[in-house]
Amino acid sequence: MPAVSVVMPVYNGEKYVAEAIESILEQTFADFELIIVDDGSQDRSAAIVRSYAARDDRIRCVTLEENTGEASARNRGLELARGEFVAGMDSDDVSRPERLEKQVDHLRANPTIGAVGTEALFVDETLKPWGLYRAAENHARIAYDLQMGPCIVGASIMMRREIVEACSGYDESISRSADIELVARLIPRTRLANLPEPLYLYRQHEGQQPVTPQREQDWANLLARLLSRLWGEAPQASLDRFAQVRQREKLGWWERRLAKRDLRRLIDSMVVSNWIDEDDSAYLIRVLNEQLEHTTPRLWQMFCHWRRHHFGDHERT
Repeated sequence: MPAVSVVMPVYNGEKYVAEAIESILEQTFADFELIIVDDGSQDRSAAIVRSYAARDDRIRCVTLEENTGEASARNRGLELARGEFVAGMDSDDVSRPERLEKQVDHLRANPTIGAVGTEALFVDETLKPWGLYRAAENHARIAYDLQMGPCIVGASIMMRREIVEACSGYDESISRSADIELVARLIPRTRLANLPEPLYLYRQHEGQQPVTPQREQDWANLLARLLSRLWGEAPQASLDRFAQVRQREKLGWWERRLAKRDLRRLIDSMVVSNWIDEDDSAYLIRVLNEQLEHTTPRLWQMFCHWRRHHFGDHERT
């Protein structure tokens, strides 16, 4: 059996799917199978996939008659996976050659970690880099950032297969960001990490679905759903304050106080729900205080920097 099962859904991806496939075939870690699920493509995607499968027996291809959606296609790939680890891959992106090797090494060296992602380079259609996605390395920060916004590159994740199966895979009721929702269900069961290297190239191109009001609402609904798991409720005012902190909006004294209250509640609830260890609280409190400094008027920021410089970076509650 292969050590790694790479699952790649594809839908109308004829322009880039060959590059995605080749980036996996060129990995320095060769003990893998590549499961490609063509999700009812109406272009040449299925033919391209079959041509690669005919030349390399590590590729297994599945062709669905109708488009079922990304989450469903990924679940179909998971059903066929035989590897100890399952890695994601999008059909318009590229993995650097050492990606699988470094992720396997990390999971084997750290048995308490159930899933590991990587940093990513944002690239254009020609793979020219234009930005870096820096991801938190430790589990506590990943869990905390999850409610604040994207905290991990979903397609870059490699997971232990038994943990994914215990979570029943991807939620097919979610049209977008099902990979982030799965991360939220992994967090109470295991520990997560990100490798501090851009081993994944995340391509931005015209063929991607545009950011529409509906997509933004889908993301807002997902954040509300995640918060409800922790609090039993998802107050819109709290979600708005999380967004303001994430976007570093300038807040007045009262708004900052409310934001701090909500963030402290978030941390406390993550401890109670076993999302993080109790020992992680002090670290995350320092993180939230640093975030709140970015929401203050400039003079107050200067004062806070001066205070840290003269008195040290002590925990402020």
